[in-house]
Amino acid sequence: MDVMPLLLLVAGSAAVAGLARRTPVPAPLLLVAVGLALSYLPGVPDYTLDPEVVLPLLLPPLLYTSATESSYLDLRAQKRAIALLSVGYVLFATVVVGLAAYALVPGLPLTAALVLGAVVAPPDAVAATAVARRVGLPSRITTILQGESLLNDATAITAYKVAVAAAIGEGASWADGIEEFLVASVGGVAVGLVLMAPLHWLRTRLTEPLLQNTLSLLIPFVAYAAAEQVHASGVLAVVVVALYLGHRAWEVGFATRLQEEAVWKMVAFVLESAVFALIGLQLPFVLRGLGAYEGAEAVWYALALFLVVVAARFLWVYPATFLPRVLSARIREREENPTWRGPVVVAWAGMRGVVSLAIAFSIPLTLHDSEQPFPHRDLILFLTFTTVIGTLVVQGLSLPPLIRLLRFPARDTRAATLAEANAQAQASRAAEQRLDDLLADERNALPPPLADRLRTVLERRRNAVWERLGQVNPVTGETVDDTYRRLSREMISAEREVFVKLRDGRYIDDEMLRTLLRRLDLEEAAAYRETA
Repeated sequence: MDVMPLLLLVAGSAAVAGLARRTPVPAPLLLVAVGLALSYLPGVPDYTLDPEVVLPLLLPPLLYTSATESSYLDLRAQKRAIALLSVGYVLFATVVVGLAAYALVPGLPLTAALVLGAVVAPPDAVAATAVARRVGLPSRITTILQGESLLNDATAITAYKVAVAAAIGEGASWADGIEEFLVASVGGVAVGLVLMAPLHWLRTRLTEPLLQNTLSLLIPFVAYAAAEQVHASGVLAVVVVALYLGHRAWEVGFATRLQEEAVWKMVAFVLESAVFALIGLQLPFVLRGLGAYEGAEAVWYALALFLVVVAARFLWVYPATFLPRVLSARIREREENPTWRGPVVVAWAGMRGVVSLAIAFSIPLTLHDSEQPFPHRDLILFLTFTTVIGTLVVQGLSLPPLIRLLRFPARDTRAATLAEANAQAQASRAAEQRLDDLLADERNALPPPLADRLRTVLERRRNAVWERLGQVNPVTGETVDDTYRRLSREMISAEREVFVKLRDGRYIDDEMLRTLLRRLDLEEAAAYRETA
């Protein structure tokens, strides 16, 4: 087995994604563009997208890391909007795009057109979250898009299976389709509900952080495979388990959380980078079998389908946003009146991605019990590819300026800091009371300097957030808290240099150096505040 193409893909995509961080261009778009440019260079390996790899091996970890970073409470608060997009919109887009393709392409059977509709219906989880990080969307809109992207793949895959069964002659009816959708969705949720508590119990019982993180890496694959084994939705099973584990992540040890965050950030970075590079690298393979549809005719079909996909999302999003308020007095009483700007962003943020391509590549080559080829399979692959590229490039590039043009209210950072300070104050009071109770017990007796040190650390933690609301240094623009953290890091850096010099001078060995550096690393982690 030649692993060099895989190594080149991972290393090259990571390098491009790292370069994108220094440019205003979102990483997904730059990766796709570089992939397209490299796809025809001589000597570039043939990277054929294999659905047997993408769906069971790439989709579960990407869904898992996105779901664990999502807020279960926020998603629950937006459950109506998320359900209307992840289920209602996907089915609506399947039908609308399918009917449009049926009317547009001469000789394309309706069943094959509906297959195309199901393939391009779901906005992709990777594309949505990767672009959303860069554009600073309001929290409610971000929650809705994340929730939609976590769940819509299950709807699209089920719709695709029903459409393919009808297209290849396996006799799927509307009743069969509804039954399969219910089995897949209810079954996927049920598998997730069954697995989530035992997996969490196992995570909390393992005391070694390395074992806990090894389990963490296996969880999305276990949940996906278990659901698919009983013909349920592996996507929903992964999402349910991940939301539960993310909601209760505080119950595992701090060392596990620190390692897990670093590990999953690395996994998500590598997989997302490789996925978008793979999209661009598919161009030669897609064009190779286009045959009779080359030239202006294929371009016209691609442009028309792209416009239908974009228009269909607007046709669904606006009624889905405002119609429930018209029909329900309870919704009008409990929820703020939405503006027109939010639906514009939600409608325009429907980028497609690798899931659509993976589903398209899994279309059977022939009809059921026949050597007759699947009708217009190569054209479906081409239109899926152009739709994915079109939405990523057109919508992905224009989304940031669109958000700036709409002038959404900036997030109230002062209110967020006040909420953080109040939460820290309540926690510090509880910790101080706990310390007093412990020190009152003779078994916990400490010399006064050590007891005072515990109280000083507690007081410093309590005051740190309030200091961010105070005056700033007129020279550097830093708050008192920022200056304190910077000076703390400088002191730690000076200690680290001394330890290294002592190791180089053979006064201490490498094992002692690692012990001392780990202690400094933990102190620096405690002093560090992520501002991004």
